[in-house]
Amino acid sequence: MNPKADTIKVCFIAPKAYPLFNHGVKALFGGAEMDLHILATELAKDNKFAVSFVTADYGQRPVEEINHVRIIKSLDFKKNIFDGAIKVWRALRKAEAQIYFQEAASWGTFLVALFCKLNKRAFVYRTASLRECNGTYMKENLLAGKAFRWSLRNAACVIVQNQAGSDAILETLGIRTEVISGAHHLPPLSHQKRDTILWVARSAKVKRPELFIKLAQEMPEEHFTMVCRRATGDQDYEKLLEQAKAVRNLVFIERAEFDEIDRYFSRAKVFVCTSRAEGFPNTYIEACKHGTPILSLCVNPDDFITKYRCGLCAGDDWRRFVSGLKQMLNPGQAEEYGKNARRYAEQNHDITVIIEKYKTLFDQFGRIQFGKRGSLRRYSGPSTAP
Repeated sequence: MNPKADTIKVCFIAPKAYPLFNHGVKALFGGAEMDLHILATELAKDNKFAVSFVTADYGQRPVEEINHVRIIKSLDFKKNIFDGAIKVWRALRKAEAQIYFQEAASWGTFLVALFCKLNKRAFVYRTASLRECNGTYMKENLLAGKAFRWSLRNAACVIVQNQAGSDAILETLGIRTEVISGAHHLPPLSHQKRDTILWVARSAKVKRPELFIKLAQEMPEEHFTMVCRRATGDQDYEKLLEQAKAVRNLVFIERAEFDEIDRYFSRAKVFVCTSRAEGFPNTYIEACKHGTPILSLCVNPDDFITKYRCGLCAGDDWRRFVSGLKQMLNPGQAEEYGKNARRYAEQNHDITVIIEKYKTLFDQFGRIQFGKRGSLRRYSGPSTAP
């Protein structure tokens, strides 16, 4: 990749994203990694942008190119945090980008923000959860929370996934944000037989996976599928696994590869979410793009599920949750919700549309950082609400 002089260089940072570029590597990744992989690969299709991506060390070459994205190897998860920080810093320097883009709160957020501050680069942050916007993350992680607060206040732009997140972060930190919906590729709808009720997430406590098992127990006449990867640091995963195995009408899948996820969503009658808090889950977009109705126990970003009639939200009321599932299993009702969900995805989450909003954003930072003005300032362009 030999960018021209006027090319805008954008670097994405997500250490666990390498398996999304190289499907031969079987390792865990999450929604943030999926977000940035989709954005990076789509952006790289435009010759105006030179895209790099900092990932962890999975045994690959120091630098390689996949799908027109320059992959730069950095930290080794087996080494200590200081060694990792040094290697990430070196990788950021090797990227030589004008814009550095990171998602999901961690010490890595502070590291990237600090690098950009010292090197006069544009740091763009995208929130991964409402917990990052409403102050919960900062309260639960005192030192890391302070570093996260500093990072956001020194970001050139903070992007949130919905209006609720924008309102929360304005109230909490006084920061104005850009609202840009999550983006996915939208394949044609398949006409596969729908024969299961689906749950997909990590085993993190905030996801409340045990409640899906309870739901399956309450409806023994229905078939349930649970795709549940072990969350980092989860010491109770085996216990959860044993609980699931005891339920005869529930299939528990410990991991599914990236290219297998579509198959699960396309055969689901209903997608179920039991999370206590989210930003805008990738799984919601996955469900919508496959025309799969959504049943949420609690999470309903900007009330889109009910506003666009993509399914039902129970307001954290268990009885309403169970009765809602029974209602949604009515074939006519499910078909209506499914069509609405697909229409919503087409209107709000098509990557070919969403990427243009990012290009506008990146174009401004490319000009500001290296243009005649020579100084970096927070993005003040028009709101890009979904």
